Amino acid sequence: MTGVLPMETPFNLFDLTGKVACVTGASSGLGGRAADVLLAAGAKVVGVARRADRLDQWANDAGEAAATVVGDLSRRDDVAGIAEHVKDCFGPPDILVNAAGINTREVADDVTAEGWNITLDLNLAAPFFLAQAMVPAMRKSRWGRIINFASLQSFRAFSGGLSYGASKGGVTQLTRAMAEAWSGDGITANAVAPGFIRTELTAPVFSDQTLSDRNASQTCIGRNGELPDIDGPILFFSSDASGYVTGQTLSVDGGFTAK
Repeated sequence: MTGVLPMETPFNLFDLTGKVACVTGASSGLGGRAADVLLAAGAKVVGVARRADRLDQWANDAGEAAATVVGDLSRRDDVAGIAEHVKDCFGPPDILVNAAGINTREVADDVTAEGWNITLDLNLAAPFFLAQAMVPAMRKSRWGRIINFASLQSFRAFSGGLSYGASKGGVTQLTRAMAEAWSGDGITANAVAPGFIRTELTAPVFSDQTLSDRNASQTCIGRNGELPDIDGPILFFSSDASGYVTGQTLSVDGGFTAK
């Protein structure tokens, strides 16, 4: 007994063949990238978003392993129905990626009840209630993966980000609480906290070259992020490779929070 693993074992850890994933916010940005990564790893993927045209385009490009559910997760009363529609596509998901989000960019003195509510409902409440609806099937199979999206603002206070920061700070604790509640049933819960990655949501930041350059200079790596930078973390948290990792938030920020 040499203790040497077969060469194919490390690669099989990331194989998602036979798994079903649900990705919210799949019509663009981080959610769209996560959906593509899981498809490439062999999973069947249900994309959830508000924009039917963008979802249809993604599904047409992805082929028969992709399905779509159009819905607004910021409407809390609609979340249970959306979850049922997701299950009708390929069966109950084994993997849930909560990537849908909003940032109203209201400074503290201008925060409105409407902006606060939609931010907390979409960024914090929807990930929990959607996961809650998916957990029974994951528990039955003794295997499940929940991946939430935290943020730099889970740890740092930014101007214009009071409600967004509150929601993303909540996501880190939500992730730990999910892990405590469900990991004994074979369901892990982890979060990815991206730095400044070029997406539709961060377009206002990248449109200001001075601000973009300043953000890049605050990382250890010396650049801002691009969508492929989340591929590895998403695949890790979605697969058997992370079977003994739960309740954790991984900063994918080029070392921004390390300084």
